Amino acid sequence: MADAFIDTLELFPRGLVYVGIGLVILGVGKLVQDFLTPYKINDQLRTKDNVALALSITGYYLGIVIVFVGAVYQPIAYLVDDGLGFTGDYWEDVLEVFLTSLAGIGALNIARIVVDKVVLYKFSTEKEIIEDKNAGTGAVEAAVYVAVGLVIAGSVAGEGGGPETSAAFAALGLVTLVLYTLFYQRTTSFDVHDEIERDNVAVGVALAGNLIAIGIVVLKAVFGDFTNWEDALASFFTFAVFGFGLLLAMRLVVDYAMFPRVKVADELAKDRNLGVAFIQGSVLVGASLILFFSI
Repeated sequence: MADAFIDTLELFPRGLVYVGIGLVILGVGKLVQDFLTPYKINDQLRTKDNVALALSITGYYLGIVIVFVGAVYQPIAYLVDDGLGFTGDYWEDVLEVFLTSLAGIGALNIARIVVDKVVLYKFSTEKEIIEDKNAGTGAVEAAVYVAVGLVIAGSVAGEGGGPETSAAFAALGLVTLVLYTLFYQRTTSFDVHDEIERDNVAVGVALAGNLIAIGIVVLKAVFGDFTNWEDALASFFTFAVFGFGLLLAMRLVVDYAMFPRVKVADELAKDRNLGVAFIQGSVLVGASLILFFSI
């Protein structure tokens, strides 16, 4: 116990540097978002009380933090030595984390635009969030940020490989998110786009839960040290395919075991039951977390 406490004290000042870098990264993320949006964010949040935009921005900041944690994961793992350890190698790690996080912010914004165009492709997400204040769309966009953050974090964490492997698996992860969204649409009895466009917040929250859940599955698929392409790709596709089946199975569990007397689809599309949407989302995210930590 005493040795562990001493090790913690040794790591504390170096860890504070990463805390500071993380706060700077959040500030940079805000500036980037302010620059890229054609509307005034503060005006929407403070004057117009736009909850839909607030949801989206919440997901954006969570996505940034997730990317940062993925970038900082490996350097923190081996920073135990005598003294404070502010060596040249340490500062190289800090710079690497900072630059990786900046690249992650750029990738997060680009990926969000791409995913928006193919996930909610039947309408303008900006119009729904800014003009209609559609909280369902805001929830989906928040989940997209979180899911993409998970994909990027898993791609940059761990040893081995390089920028090319990180970029390749990030791209594969994004494709998986899109394919799962199409899979979700095909396995529901209602049109997800039409319901969300009609301000059905329950359907938006349900889709958001699915996106975060598949994001965790993809995180598992790309997370870890890179050894060779053959093993890495085999692991990725195994987890991706298994994840699709797992989430479909858990949706059936929610439908037939947790709500045996009603159809979840009717609760979401007809009754707009937000409580059922949250329960389904929590079960799916929980199943994904069990998969992540169990296998």
